[in-house]
Amino acid sequence: MENKVRVGIIGGAGYTGGELIRILLNHPSAEIIYIHSKSNAGNKVSSVHHDLLGETDLEFSHQIGHNIDVLFLCVGHGDSKIFMEENDIPKNIKTISLSQDFRLKENSEIKGRKFIYGLPEINREAIRKSDNISNPGCFASSIEFGLLPLAKNKLLLDVYSTGITGSTGAGQSKSETTHFSWRENNVQAYKSLKHQHINEINETLSSVSGEKEIPSIHFVPWRGDFTRGIFITSQLKCSETLSELYNLYEQFYEGHPFIKISHEPIFLKQVVNTNNCFINLEQVGEIVVIHSAIDNLLKGASGQAVQNMNLMFGLEETEGLKLKANYF
Repeated sequence: MENKVRVGIIGGAGYTGGELIRILLNHPSAEIIYIHSKSNAGNKVSSVHHDLLGETDLEFSHQIGHNIDVLFLCVGHGDSKIFMEENDIPKNIKTISLSQDFRLKENSEIKGRKFIYGLPEINREAIRKSDNISNPGCFASSIEFGLLPLAKNKLLLDVYSTGITGSTGAGQSKSETTHFSWRENNVQAYKSLKHQHINEINETLSSVSGEKEIPSIHFVPWRGDFTRGIFITSQLKCSETLSELYNLYEQFYEGHPFIKISHEPIFLKQVVNTNNCFINLEQVGEIVVIHSAIDNLLKGASGQAVQNMNLMFGLEETEGLKLKANYF
């Protein structure tokens, strides 16, 4: 590609920023122009992301340049909104926010910019036409992928979901529950039935079903003793046969390259280090069980953000994202 997409990154020192840098350094149609970090300005990127030693000579910047085509906001929740309020970003620069600030419709507009919910599996055409994308949450993405075909076919009843996530889901800020001595050989439930992604999930499923209100999503997240990945199990009553349900899922995700429907049991290592979501269905009597798994830093964050960038700039949706799972 003669004219590459010029990229700026705000908040490049964290986990999502690091993953974004790794993808874009190997993206054939993108060029990183600057990586902004208040705390690391002037330091080499490889001094924070040590695996990039010898891969790039880029340094973290303290300045925000406008000689770019797209700006990624890899900052904490609440900070994207603050950044957009405090900085005048030219209208010709597209923006992709990885925080939750603009995901809900009631919060999707700021300074004349309207953000589209960046889930390509339901909003692909809107993303192609949009200049501003709000990247979905990691738990939200993994639960939504498992339930969207049921919502589309108005088969949702009350849903009971559990999900376990790796330590990178908590970000780089240190706390008791992110220490190795706490995480090793340990599991803990947290934010039971009140996780911040529930409103996002409800709004997305409602938009797909066409119903103003949907049955309740009862979600209990767990902290796991591993680094990355999310495994979700959702269950609800459903009278359709397993064969009928598989047909619904395969039809819904036809043409979506990163969603893999499996008739065999799935496991986390299949998706770690990829932009894929694996889905498997089980049924016992009238109870259907949906298992879905993603990498929280890729399909749950930076990988999906690059997928959105590809769509926004008319690139192949999978470009730069053909990644191999860390199977062994």
